[in-house]
Amino acid sequence: MKHNRDSQGLVLVVDDERLIQRIVRAWLEDAGYVVETFGCGEDCLAALDRVLPDAIVLDLSMPGLGGLETLRQIKVRSQHLPVVMLTADLSVNSVVSAMNLGAYDYLTKPIDPAKLTTTLRNAVQHCHLSVKLAHLERAAEGTGYGLTCHSPAMKETLVALNRVAAGDITVLIQGESGAGKELVARAIHSHSSRRDGPFVALNCAAIPETLQESELFGFEKGAFTGAEQRRIGRFEEADQGTLFLDEVGELSLGLQAKLLRAIQERAFSRVGGNKEIRSNYRLLVATHQPLQSLVAQGKFREDFYFRIAVFELEVPPLRARREDIAPLARHFASEFAEALGHAAELSNAALEVLLSYSWPGNVRELKNAVHRGLVSANGSTVQPEHLPPRLLQPTSPVAAVTESSPAATSPSLPPKEVPLTVAGAEAIAVVDKAGVGLSMEAIERQAILCALTRNEGVLAKVVKELGIGRTTLYRKMKKFQIASEESGGEV
Repeated sequence: MKHNRDSQGLVLVVDDERLIQRIVRAWLEDAGYVVETFGCGEDCLAALDRVLPDAIVLDLSMPGLGGLETLRQIKVRSQHLPVVMLTADLSVNSVVSAMNLGAYDYLTKPIDPAKLTTTLRNAVQHCHLSVKLAHLERAAEGTGYGLTCHSPAMKETLVALNRVAAGDITVLIQGESGAGKELVARAIHSHSSRRDGPFVALNCAAIPETLQESELFGFEKGAFTGAEQRRIGRFEEADQGTLFLDEVGELSLGLQAKLLRAIQERAFSRVGGNKEIRSNYRLLVATHQPLQSLVAQGKFREDFYFRIAVFELEVPPLRARREDIAPLARHFASEFAEALGHAAELSNAALEVLLSYSWPGNVRELKNAVHRGLVSANGSTVQPEHLPPRLLQPTSPVAAVTESSPAATSPSLPPKEVPLTVAGAEAIAVVDKAGVGLSMEAIERQAILCALTRNEGVLAKVVKELGIGRTTLYRKMKKFQIASEESGGEV
């Protein structure tokens, strides 16, 4: 019996084999879904103009518009719409390509009905959660563009973003990997006059050099071996919207020359074609590399640099915006808790660990660490031991030094400042991967937290391990606002 759409959701099934359509429809309708079937990618895309499904089941190999190209165009229209691929082709390249384009999952033929319904149920839940989070982000954008901006460094970035969002100026977004450059680019797009147009993103580092030109400009049928049908490129997809090129420093010098003309003229030709195509887009680019240094080394075209660096916007690393760590961590905890289906909370001790870490992987690493913590806690409050082990190790990154060693006189750690000794060992200096020394207070706080974790909060053992008196330990715990179960939660 068919259920109404409110019960499970609407699913579009796209496969050129009518038998597969009928079988999958029957399975999904029995599971309570409303199902529409299509024999080609073109019909599916046309249907998206009149309906908003909760998920799509899409065959990878179809005549006409293939599964990968259909998937690409679906994602341009609706970023959050989950697509489950069906494939009899088990080649790694096909599967990887589909996942890179944003497929939610893939199933191999012959199809297991139980696995299909389970995957669809998870996909629909993922869709609903993604839409809800997007609504929450938009609700917060009125004051901060959906970005976490408690730190002075990030507030400066927000001021710069505000200057460029409304216009069509080309922006070069710079920052370390994982710092949030694409989020900044999406904020610029969502607050521009092109907000209703597509946001087309391409990670240039993920595309082999031989495929970069066809990926950007598209290609005509027969342009090269394997080009069985015409395909539009990212420049064409971004018409009336925003084109975001991430890791632009990875583009070859030859392609930079071609891009220079395309950007100047807003015109280009597909690979293997002579027809001039025009596209009205806004260009945003990003890189973690020092482009000016690459220009000096002859590895990046100077004229192309000046073309894309009309306005430069710096995204600070997470270690330079520590006021944002706790709000970000709580935001990720809330996000993952709903996805995992159980409540989760970060303890003060866990937050202390997060605040003490140098975060070489920036926001991306923080998000993964919180996810790991919630999974390990399994519904209980996240404690330090639930976090990735590298965050708990004072030796990561820690360099053990003595007063006679060269590192002891490093300007980043004055020799007069000595952190807590651990069982009579030499002084240790904590530095991040950029070689920046942490403060003595941060070192002492980290040492106490790690000792508390290793000794399960038993203060007598902590005192013995750290080689300090109990009074000193209490004083420092109060100073660093570290609570202990043994002290009744008081600091």
